[in-house]
Amino acid sequence: MMQEILSKITWLEWLGVLFSSVQVLLARKNNVNNYLFGIAGVLIALYLKFNAHLYAEFTLELYYLVMSVYGWIFWKYGNQKAEVPVSYSDSSERFKSWGIVVGTFILFYLFLTVYTKSDVPIWDSAVAAFAWAGMWLLAKRKIENWIFLAVSNIISIPLMIHKDFYLYAVLYTFLLIVAIFGYINWKKIIKNESENKTKNLPQ
Repeated sequence: MMQEILSKITWLEWLGVLFSSVQVLLARKNNVNNYLFGIAGVLIALYLKFNAHLYAEFTLELYYLVMSVYGWIFWKYGNQKAEVPVSYSDSSERFKSWGIVVGTFILFYLFLTVYTKSDVPIWDSAVAAFAWAGMWLLAKRKIENWIFLAVSNIISIPLMIHKDFYLYAVLYTFLLIVAIFGYINWKKIIKNESENKTKNLPQ
């Protein structure tokens, strides 16, 4: 069984998973260079998922590519020409996040059911919807990105197994764990920054 699974894993899948693993580990540590590895992983995933007829995820990878470039620039400079700090989303950003989830799910589901022969329109659309919102929040350095990405990873695991992408199923399990610890780590960062600001206030 294990030998059969390993025989289905291509060298491209190994390489894509490696780049994606490095990307998320650097993101967990709040390292801006995570996007450089992310871009490399995305390019490989684009090829693999298109050939597997995972069209919503293919479009998601295109979005990852754009958001990775945008995120790298925003993290480095932002509107203040300085690195943007980690923070919680405000009410407007939370509303927009859920708007992205609902809107993208509906659009992808309609597209997949009407224009493609996808056998997993609900799964594929749900993965994309939560990931789109998570990546948008990640680019803005909002801590809630880890929650949305965790939900996307939970849905992705059985989807990848269904498509015989066993290594990507392992990757998404790993990413789920990283997302949990990423949230915890970013929460500590916000707490420390808040404490430092309080200490630096004039007495």
